Amino acid sequence: MSKRFVIAVSRQYGSGGHEIGRKLAAKLGVKFYDKELLSKIAQDSGMSKSLVEYYDEMPSKSLLFSLAMDAYPMSFTEVPINQKVFQAQVETIRKIAEERSCVIIGRCADSILSDMPNLISVFVHADMDSKIARVKDRDGLSEDKAREKIIKTDKKRASFYNYYSIDKRWGDVNSHDITVNSATLGINKSVELLYDYIRLRGLID
Repeated sequence: MSKRFVIAVSRQYGSGGHEIGRKLAAKLGVKFYDKELLSKIAQDSGMSKSLVEYYDEMPSKSLLFSLAMDAYPMSFTEVPINQKVFQAQVETIRKIAEERSCVIIGRCADSILSDMPNLISVFVHADMDSKIARVKDRDGLSEDKAREKIIKTDKKRASFYNYYSIDKRWGDVNSHDITVNSATLGINKSVELLYDYIRLRGLID
């Protein structure tokens, strides 16, 4: 492996993006960060892990709120706590990217690292029926509850991503290097496809 790289995986809820990312990291022999990232953010920032977990991928205030804050700058002690948590997340993700190759799930990693030469932004999606079936089986929910959880979670993720990302939209093909329909390929073949793409990009031998 001749180059340091980061694979940033965004995903629809129930698409299997976490599993794909984990298996891809194992196949590449690199570190995997999803919930593991929260512990590192807490450690690096001195914030409590419970606080970091609470604000994990949580949508921020409205754009109007942000514009108002730009007009009336605050000291750091007055900055909303979710903004502080996101800034700590930015610093930790950048630190990780400088140290090693890895796979990072969510948390606007592709936007945070947009100036990194060897960044690959991935979006994993699937049709609603496939996502419902996965969530029902994994979480033990009824079809209606699974659908409700998928819609609610994806709305939250999109809001978080669209707020913090620069010139990117969650799920937009123009915002990602490659998108994968996990329902069509399945988990393992999705991993193979991404592995081949990384190899074709010249990041691995």
